[in-house]
Amino acid sequence: MMLQAENTLFTIVVIGYFILTALNFAFVILKKDALAKVAFGIQTGIFLLHTAALVLRGIGAGHWPMTNQYEFATSFAWALCLVSLVFIRKYRFPVLGAFSSPLILLMIGYAAMQSREVKELMPSLRSSWLAFHVSTAIIAYGSFGVAFVLSLIFLFRGRIKGEGFWGQHIPQPEKLDMISYRSVCLGMLFLTLTILTGAIWAEQAWGSYWSWDPKETWSLVTWIIYAIYLHLRIRRGWRGKAAAWFAVIGFICVIFTYIGVNTFLPGIHSYA
Repeated sequence: MMLQAENTLFTIVVIGYFILTALNFAFVILKKDALAKVAFGIQTGIFLLHTAALVLRGIGAGHWPMTNQYEFATSFAWALCLVSLVFIRKYRFPVLGAFSSPLILLMIGYAAMQSREVKELMPSLRSSWLAFHVSTAIIAYGSFGVAFVLSLIFLFRGRIKGEGFWGQHIPQPEKLDMISYRSVCLGMLFLTLTILTGAIWAEQAWGSYWSWDPKETWSLVTWIIYAIYLHLRIRRGWRGKAAAWFAVIGFICVIFTYIGVNTFLPGIHSYA
């Protein structure tokens, strides 16, 4: 019954994200601020329904709902929704929703294409470390996704002339760059925790902290890319377009770590 309820809620959530994306497009096309307020309210409601769907999935499956491609993808979309809501509210930045909602829709669409079958967990996954390790990965990916969107907005901002609709609704480049930097910092904090908890868990499960599994390797590559970004920014004063492109490349690496590795480089993490 729990899984049936989760399936129904998931379908509603997918439709909700589609409506949200359409509403955000209407906001930027019609240039009506009232639509942005409605979109934020709808996104908040969808987030709550999405959270309920994940809870029902966990109860119905009997384990933390982040152990296969479907569960991780829908959790990834959930994290993107959460982080974007926080940044929209904190920085009074409704246009962020217009850019982030298509990305959320793409990720929830990817989840919808995956098998929702519940399988018994393999022995290595029956650990309390599962919740810590995968939860931090999801928040990290969500933060990097928002940083990616913010970087695209930054690159778009450079083409804006005058103070029309876009000039009024998108912060100045310096502030936009700072917001993106904070999103990367949040992602780096949680990605570092992901790698550390994964290493501890691996030692308990397989007797080794690091085995150079493809997903481990690409997680490290992703961490190094963002570490270089932060180093150049803090030590060399990196700002602007170059930093934005670095954040874009970093998120491409995130997507490859999640989807590409599972598709082309299967290993001990092939379950998710």
